Amino acid sequence: MSHIDLGGGPEESGRIISWKVNAMSESELSALRERAARGDNDAIGELIELAAEREDFDELRHLADGGSKDAEDQLVELAAEKEDLAELRRLASAGNTDAAEVLAELTE
Repeated sequence: MSHIDLGGGPEESGRIISWKVNAMSESELSALRERAARGDNDAIGELIELAAEREDFDELRHLADGGSKDAEDQLVELAAEKEDLAELRRLASAGNTDAAEVLAELTE
């Protein structure tokens, strides 16, 4: 799937990602996951974007557990936005210093 820059800034970019989420069939998503499982960094990046848009913690956890630092960063960001203290604690206890810092800020 190619990315088209319409020059509309972050709001337009969000609409494009939202369109991609809604337009992607289950078979296309499965194919993307298969590419990611084979180490295709572009596929991993697309899955991270899609998972973040869908607020799919499970997909982000799976990608982070597979070694994607970007997925882990997105997971921390999403958990912070949702004030998901349990997820932040899980990440912090696994050694994620960003999660630990966000958790400290939210529990002050």
